[in-house]
Amino acid sequence: MGDFWVFGYGSLIWRPGFAHVETRRAHLHGFRRSLCIYSWVHRGTEARPGLVLGLDRGGSCVGLAFRVPRELEDEVTAYLRERELVTNVYLERRLKVRLEGGGAVQALAFVVDRSHRQYAGRLDAGHAASVVHGAVGQSGRNEDYVFSTVQHLEALGIHDHWLESVAAKLSHD
Repeated sequence: MGDFWVFGYGSLIWRPGFAHVETRRAHLHGFRRSLCIYSWVHRGTEARPGLVLGLDRGGSCVGLAFRVPRELEDEVTAYLRERELVTNVYLERRLKVRLEGGGAVQALAFVVDRSHRQYAGRLDAGHAASVVHGAVGQSGRNEDYVFSTVQHLEALGIHDHWLESVAAKLSHD
């Protein structure tokens, strides 16, 4: 049956948290990386939400595809569900991603549920930065999440101009 793939576009890039045997740069069409989810747990609270990344429809996204041995699929899927579906703001999907160097695979990815009340929609960089600034959740400061994601994307040669502009506005606060 082959191996199992997971697509990472945010914190999974810098902290996957699961066993994998290969990591490849990958391109997903039809979805874009976006700070479009109000975080009530990991990077904010319900009283003072932060913002975390989601895959929102439209555009495309460059991230990482992680190849997991098939025998670990159930274990990795359970881990990712526990990590990502805390408030059920994501929808679990299998999406076709193109691997750098050729080929395409179906990868597990989590896309935003636009009907969920934590969906923030498309925000401009200034508004996003103002929501992120000062928000803190169980996993730490929201600014650290944005900065770490941008730093890891840049280290991989992945440019996300919108996210970079949010980080730039945060570093001027």
